[in-house]
Amino acid sequence: MVKVSSSDLIAILRRFDYANDDNVPRHVEQVKFSNPSPTNTLISFRFNKRQFYVLFDDTAEDDTSFVLEQIRTDKQDAQGIVVENPNDHITTYALPFKGKEVYLFEVTSNKKRLDTTLAERFPETSRSTWQKHIKAGRVTVNGTVQESPKHDVTEADSISAELPEATNYSEHELPILYIDDNVIVINKPIGVLTHAKGVLNDEFTVGEFFRKYSTYGADTNRPGIVHRLDRDTSGVMIGARNEETATMLQKQFADRKTKKTYIAIIEGILNEREARIELPIGRNPTAQSTFKVDAKGKVATTNYTVLAVNDAEQSLVELRPTTGRTHQLRVHMQYMHTPILGDRVYGKAADRLYLHAQKLEVTIPGGQRKVFEAQLPPEFLEKFPGVSL
Repeated sequence: MVKVSSSDLIAILRRFDYANDDNVPRHVEQVKFSNPSPTNTLISFRFNKRQFYVLFDDTAEDDTSFVLEQIRTDKQDAQGIVVENPNDHITTYALPFKGKEVYLFEVTSNKKRLDTTLAERFPETSRSTWQKHIKAGRVTVNGTVQESPKHDVTEADSISAELPEATNYSEHELPILYIDDNVIVINKPIGVLTHAKGVLNDEFTVGEFFRKYSTYGADTNRPGIVHRLDRDTSGVMIGARNEETATMLQKQFADRKTKKTYIAIIEGILNEREARIELPIGRNPTAQSTFKVDAKGKVATTNYTVLAVNDAEQSLVELRPTTGRTHQLRVHMQYMHTPILGDRVYGKAADRLYLHAQKLEVTIPGGQRKVFEAQLPPEFLEKFPGVSL
């Protein structure tokens, strides 16, 4: 058996360009010796969190298959590479060291995470979606349910998935205000999401309703969607029935060429009957998925008009945003100390969020400028019975 120290292993790694002058013998760990045959010595060790073998053998004659056979006397399923001698101008593997020929073998793992493997095999489904399937117990590895996306697998493992069938929402309906060959306009009820939050979100949405009317985004969870309303907001929503219309409508929203009018009931009384709120909005780092007025945020502008005030010191207001920041109206009203009634995030809960998208003015294909209107829900008028809108 050849006597080899950790210092020798560092020297060999340096000769193969795997170590430098900063590396010292204590960086070599878990050293183990063996003799696959009387004529050689095999040493396994770890360096920089990687597994290596060094083989001292004067009879190997640069035969990488023979070298691998020797490695597998210690680890039967070893996978990796015999490292080329970087000091030779032709491709060789043996490197002279203290009068012996030495070979360096780097172990490489053929294991991959379960979620990564599934995403590579079935690229039409995202890795994050596979993670959800795995955690839901829908994936088995070698016949056993595996609920950890980090679980290591190899090509030899048998992986199968039993996925639920997508729910058919084709019979669900929403109130249609207008429809032609290019657009569809609805009055969205409260409680309905604009689109699914993910592939596995098994819930009826505006997008699922638009699916049977639109070819735009048909292979996504957002068919027909060109803008959105919060789940708890009711009112006018327009959808695109084809890609050309979607591009046209999205540009209008982005360029602020649409006009949106909302009706809200707020808690309290504003100082001015009419005013413009110009307060930038940014994400709130202390509360996930919420926003706040922030000097470093994005420009946000809301025009308002007070329509009526009731005995409960609630105000019926018309809100006309000229920008479309997430939660813009809710954040602006909260900042004015008059949160929208029923706002569970920025105010206090009630029987609903009293925010309704009443009107949407937009140009549709053909150049026609249209104003679509959704009638105010009766619960608004119950709190302001003398008001006519």
